[in-house]
Amino acid sequence: MSQKKVAILDINVDSVKMTEAIDIVENLMAAQKPAFIATANAEMIMMADQDESLKYILNHADLVVPDGAGTVWAARHLGVAMPERVAGYDLTQHLLARAPQTNRRVFFFGSAPGVADKAKIKAEAEYPGIQIVGVRDGYFKKEQEQEIIDQIKNAHPDLLLAALGVPKQEKWLYEHLQELNVPVSIGVGGTLDVMAGVMKRAPLWMQKAKLEWLFRGLLQPKRMGRLMALPRFVIKVYAQKK
Repeated sequence: MSQKKVAILDINVDSVKMTEAIDIVENLMAAQKPAFIATANAEMIMMADQDESLKYILNHADLVVPDGAGTVWAARHLGVAMPERVAGYDLTQHLLARAPQTNRRVFFFGSAPGVADKAKIKAEAEYPGIQIVGVRDGYFKKEQEQEIIDQIKNAHPDLLLAALGVPKQEKWLYEHLQELNVPVSIGVGGTLDVMAGVMKRAPLWMQKAKLEWLFRGLLQPKRMGRLMALPRFVIKVYAQKK
């Protein structure tokens, strides 16, 4: 399907609904060619505004979903219809729910030691029949990278979920995309932490009120400095429109 994009601070974000994003990912997995997907919130876009390599990677991704109320607001403010937020966590859960029926193989990579293992147990309980074909934590040295790449390749996943944090996960996946040869790789941030129960997600009312960013800041005070990127993002989007 043709994907409509909107340039937000020179980052091309796809204007898609959740159902459309799921279908795109399923088609990419069926194509069996390495594809990379990013979940762009305002914080990531602001990082890319200051990081040319991240900007390049996002603009060469196969799909960039609007993960965040700020991204949706920016698109609409710039005059482009953005139907809804496509949260990375929710997209991941939809894909995992479909995996048993579509016989997709999944690999969990990232987060602290033990987290991916807990997320695997949760996924197997939530989605009976799912094939989690490998797990690996995100704490590694440069000299261990080839071992990790080989582990992923030998597991032959259709879907690789990498939780290394932004921008490390995007840069790592893009650098090794062809060598990994996984049909779909997605940078999923804190998704494995939430699945494992080591990090809470905002209550539904805060998600609906577009306050999930505030909840994360209150839960992780060290993030508050990074979340100050949000008002700067708003100012820059206003400037872009002018």
